[in-house]
Amino acid sequence: MEWMIHELAVRAGITSRTLRHYDRIGLLAPSRVGANGYRYYGPSAVARLQRILLMRRLGLGLSAIAEVLAEEVDECDGLRAHIAALEGERDRIEHQIRAARHALEAKLAGTDLGADVLLDGFNDRYKDEVISRWGEHAFRASNDWWHAKTFKQQMAWKQATDELVAAWVAAWKAGVSPTSERAQSLAARHVQWLCEIPGTPTAEGDRDRSIQMVKGLGHMYVDDPAFATTYHSVEGAAFVRDALHEYARTRM
Repeated sequence: MEWMIHELAVRAGITSRTLRHYDRIGLLAPSRVGANGYRYYGPSAVARLQRILLMRRLGLGLSAIAEVLAEEVDECDGLRAHIAALEGERDRIEHQIRAARHALEAKLAGTDLGADVLLDGFNDRYKDEVISRWGEHAFRASNDWWHAKTFKQQMAWKQATDELVAAWVAAWKAGVSPTSERAQSLAARHVQWLCEIPGTPTAEGDRDRSIQMVKGLGHMYVDDPAFATTYHSVEGAAFVRDALHEYARTRM
């Protein structure tokens, strides 16, 4: 099946002039040129045009696009790359839709979103660390779980998390020992909180990796300045770390 230049231009949402320009610079040649001088584009040319237009939407210049396409010597590889790029574009758009929907729901509810976590992925800020420690599956599973929640469910989960953090801070301010029953009860509550997040070793029942995760999180709470703020101070974060380590050592 072939399309004449004006037919393809209409279908692609561009102009015939653009197609002729792509031909002049060697980016997209027609499949054939008729005796009457008309340009005709077959399926391979159309697939290449799709790649070009997608990369243009992603912000690439024509010279950069030409370099990418020049490296794709196999048409199937090019199509696979195109599919991957489309899937990435789909995910980006879906993320924007969720963000806009949650912003609307928050506005209708008279709620100030405040925390970016309501719009971003569940653990986007720690993507590299999560993947390096627990794998791509853990990152994807937790984000998919988070995005599947409604705005109200996300708010409820965040409130429960804030209550857990407040209980930790109150215990630390009360001067209790990390090994006390109060602190260990909070540690058990914290581990149960982790169990509710798909993709984590605790959710999957992997004892050895769960212990590693709980200890690793304890260290991260102290090492990451953001968590020092969350738990009121470095000393507060260290209290949480020590309680979690004790729980992992004696009760997991």
